Amino acid sequence: MSGLLSAWELVRAGYEVTLVEAGASLGGCVAPRTVALPEGRELTLDAGAESFAVRTPAVRDLVEELGLGEAVVAPHPGGSWLYLPPSGPGQDHRAVPAPRLGILGIPGDLEAPEVAEALGADALERARRDLEDSPVGSADATSATHTMPAPPSLDTWRQAVEEGTPVTVGAVVRDRMGEGVLQTLVAPVVAGVHSADPDTLDLRTVAPGLLEALVAEGSLARAVAARRAAAPPGAVVASLRGGMHTLTAALTEELRRAGARVLTGTRAVTLARAAREPRAAAEHRWTVELTAGAGGTEAVTVDRVVVATDGPRAWDLLAPASGGALSAEDRPQEGAGVALVTLVVDAPELDANPRGTGLLVSPAVSSDVVGAKALTQVSAKWDWARQELGGHRHVVRLSYGRVTDAPDSAAPGYRTPEEDLRARALADATALTGVDVAAGLVDSFVVRWKSALPAATTDHRTRVEAVRTWLADQPGLDAVGAWLAGTGLAAIVADARRRIVP
Repeated sequence: MSGLLSAWELVRAGYEVTLVEAGASLGGCVAPRTVALPEGRELTLDAGAESFAVRTPAVRDLVEELGLGEAVVAPHPGGSWLYLPPSGPGQDHRAVPAPRLGILGIPGDLEAPEVAEALGADALERARRDLEDSPVGSADATSATHTMPAPPSLDTWRQAVEEGTPVTVGAVVRDRMGEGVLQTLVAPVVAGVHSADPDTLDLRTVAPGLLEALVAEGSLARAVAARRAAAPPGAVVASLRGGMHTLTAALTEELRRAGARVLTGTRAVTLARAAREPRAAAEHRWTVELTAGAGGTEAVTVDRVVVATDGPRAWDLLAPASGGALSAEDRPQEGAGVALVTLVVDAPELDANPRGTGLLVSPAVSSDVVGAKALTQVSAKWDWARQELGGHRHVVRLSYGRVTDAPDSAAPGYRTPEEDLRARALADATALTGVDVAAGLVDSFVVRWKSALPAATTDHRTRVEAVRTWLADQPGLDAVGAWLAGTGLAAIVADARRRIVP
């Protein structure tokens, strides 16, 4: 999506644009997939991103410019749930509503009944100590128990704000609210949404402004509440009627209409400064070597290049041209591969949306019990999908693959064979929703995204800063994408537009 958007912005700025896409289609993870229904109808669904954050106007502004403003829709207000391990010996795994007011699962209202239900008395008591403004350090910063009291401290976080030192989600939540909140409420969201470990996930990347709000408010809960109050009213995400892939279709149509040259199935192999020419601007030109037919290559020299690949591929192009400024040792890690399994089922029991719009699964739940990290009931979340399906038909999408899975892990993920994923998805959907969906299966499909989620760690943030610093001194060369901007369409769109057309 960042490459497609950059090309559109450059065309509008007067450039003659060539868009080079290694795959067969444009838009990256904002892509469609069509399923055939028994009645002879077809239904097109999102194969990747299915919503955008509304905390900034970036995506909404783009949607309006493309004439899609009337298609913006809010999700059903049913809210999401959490699937958690047993609360004690002899207990069953449990599904509970997620906090209504939260960021990354961090609750903004510690008196909310769903917070008490999820945490239990001991963990809730510890979390409430966040509301006490005490200057001493947290005594349970490494404790795995929920019962040891610990007065939280603002000193560490005030210093981190002043000095700009790296801060992880896990460190802040554990210090302010305790291990109970971290493992029960935050870890499922971080694993399900960001495919990450809260103890390595950079807080500033995934929740900009939250650390500063913590220091200002004297409480993490109050900081969450303040940030949510400052955001646009209503749901924190939105989508487009018919699916987010309609945004890709609209951008592609506008780009072609503007006369841009679009090359699919073509890969950029190398990037280098252009050879000196007898003109002053020659040192600012760049030569890109592209794959061509029959295994050959084609060299193209241009005034401006925008690298819009994932992090590792971008580094492979940029580092050789950097004169050693970008080293091979600092090459970004591969993002966690993700496998998405979409099930179309006839299941009247799902009409009541028994698990709201879906569930996020705690990493503490064994993959032998549930292998998915998240489930979205698409037909519950988006009214347009429910209307398109009709009757008692539903669409359920399950996500597999966590960055915390060991290479030899038996947990299902990106590399799991397709038939195994389908079978596992049916079993997991049944366990998570409490409804046997296998008997009513109408159709299904599996989509894999190799580097869908960049590793938003504190080390990665340092690499991003190094790239940004180097690029600032390279006229005619830019780089965009989720590995630089952070995950989510809101971050990607805002960053691309800011850098391509300052």
